Amino acid sequence: MATDTLKSTTGAGGARAVRRLLLENGALTALIVLVIAMSALSGDFLTADNLLNVGVQAAVTAVLAFGVTFVIVSAGIDLSVGSVAALSATVLAWTATSHGVPVVVAVLLAVVTGIAAGLVNGFLIAYGKLPPFIATLAMLSVARGLSLVISGGSPIPFPGSVSHLGDTLGGWLPVPVLVMIVMGLIAALVLGRTYIGRSMYAIGGNEEAARLSGLRVKKQKLAIYALSGVFAAVAGVVLAARLSSAQPQAADGYELDAIAAVVIGGASLAGGTGKASGTLIGALILAVLRNGLNLLNVSAFWQQVVIGVVIALAVLFDTLRRKAGAAPAAAGASPGGKGRQAGTYALAAVVTVAIVGATSFLHNGSSSSTNPKMGLSLSTLNNPFFVQIRAGAQAEAKKLGVDLTVTDAQNDASQQANQLQNFTSSNAGAIIVNPVDSDAASNSVKAAGKAGIPVVAVDRGVNNAKTSTLVASDNVAGGELAAKTVAEKLGGKGKIVILQGQAGTSAARERAAGFAKGLKAYPGIQVLAQQPADFDRTKGLDVMSNLLQAHPDVQGVIAANDEMALGAIKALGAKAGRSVQVVGFDGTPDGLKAVEGGTLYASVAQQPSQLGRIAVDNALKAVQGKKVGSAIKVPVKVVTKDNVAGFTG
Repeated sequence: MATDTLKSTTGAGGARAVRRLLLENGALTALIVLVIAMSALSGDFLTADNLLNVGVQAAVTAVLAFGVTFVIVSAGIDLSVGSVAALSATVLAWTATSHGVPVVVAVLLAVVTGIAAGLVNGFLIAYGKLPPFIATLAMLSVARGLSLVISGGSPIPFPGSVSHLGDTLGGWLPVPVLVMIVMGLIAALVLGRTYIGRSMYAIGGNEEAARLSGLRVKKQKLAIYALSGVFAAVAGVVLAARLSSAQPQAADGYELDAIAAVVIGGASLAGGTGKASGTLIGALILAVLRNGLNLLNVSAFWQQVVIGVVIALAVLFDTLRRKAGAAPAAAGASPGGKGRQAGTYALAAVVTVAIVGATSFLHNGSSSSTNPKMGLSLSTLNNPFFVQIRAGAQAEAKKLGVDLTVTDAQNDASQQANQLQNFTSSNAGAIIVNPVDSDAASNSVKAAGKAGIPVVAVDRGVNNAKTSTLVASDNVAGGELAAKTVAEKLGGKGKIVILQGQAGTSAARERAAGFAKGLKAYPGIQVLAQQPADFDRTKGLDVMSNLLQAHPDVQGVIAANDEMALGAIKALGAKAGRSVQVVGFDGTPDGLKAVEGGTLYASVAQQPSQLGRIAVDNALKAVQGKKVGSAIKVPVKVVTKDNVAGFTG
């Protein structure tokens, strides 16, 4: 009888402990809800390979976020961590690969780079009295700019010995996960067991009181931001190791993910609270969301909406939990305390219903479908050219009865690596990839090959990895055509400017090489300026407006895509098509309309919808074991007002 009573008491105590754990850790509850929801909706989610995959995808964000935790606990903010990560990795690759510095020394230089950036942040904030937001925003720009300057805008191959950080131990434990765990333990130790950790909480709780109690606040802030820089440097090295190259544009926007992970994990932006364990849970929530939504074939556009809503719900859940916990401990036994607990449980139920309902409603595919499954990872969908590739691919997939999942890498090589890993872990029949960067995609393509999954590259090739075929236009040849077209229109003599694409992308490099090669035949053409506008119409407008101030006598413009060309036309106003001839690249619908209207003299058209259609067709052939060519070239064509009416695109 006594034994039964003891068991009953122990069971009740265990239930209370679990309930208390969940109530006091809103982020943990949200993570559990997410895992349950994703597992119920996708049979591919709750597998050992995919869970390790989630860990790898969370690793870089988590390591960055551990460093940001120090800053936020002390009531600061650090917007520079993503750029510092890219700069540190670039310094490592540049010194080790280009200058023969021993790898160990190069790694130390990368860490020193992170420390230096952190110290500058700390000095500007503590001694320069700049708001943390402004100081770290400035460092964000400086570090990113230095990364581009050092690398020349191109990825730098990573040393082989350091690239092993992207491998696995024993064939199953990913090294990035191990690094995440080690850095998490270090962060927990610093926060909970050291003098500087206690100083962070004191400064965040009440900076003036901390100063009056004898704490050297300025020196502590220097140390806090330096620590953030160290963690950013480690994250940058791990990220570059995964991609086998240091990308000057790597980790762009990761500072926002890091801050979100810290806040989701229970820290307050007002300072004084936060734990390393909470930050880890926050990073895992973001990784689970992205992984699960990919597996569920949720539209790339809707993914951003779902992620934002769930982050807001998770933080709201944690806020209400904190309000409930603010009452005296005895309130748990009072009607008010029970009401707060009931409200917390009710909100958890709402979160569950919202996640399951939204993902079910937006779920475009079925895990039980008997159709061949394929994944298409596009470098970006924020560009009409790639939207047309998607449209062509989806039309062909529908025609052939293929279940096609399309993802948007948002010009982030790391995010694309995650998407390719998701396709691999979900046992897709084939993968089609439009690489953000040709070098960075190699490791993920190799992993798919080891899993027996054929990979088709579209528009851009994959270096150092075998693909079933490459479906693409010749960017270099197209660049030559663009140069020849504008030079001949100007009669072989004139002054032009060149709007380059996004630094670090293969398309930008190849088209620039084509422009240079084509212009060699026309010594009478003078290039007044070459400036990047990142394949973006708005940036094309701004850059062209600036160039016109210095070069009002410009006679021609070559743009590496139609979007930048259209921006340049807007800046030129009445000059476009009259005194200034503009040549674009891609043959997008808006570009062709401008050609028809006479403001855009010509566009080197690639027929993007054809690229998508042919890629799906050949991917299916590869799945069926049929022979496909190693490269399939889709012809480019110079479209002018004379032939635009008959051009089908």
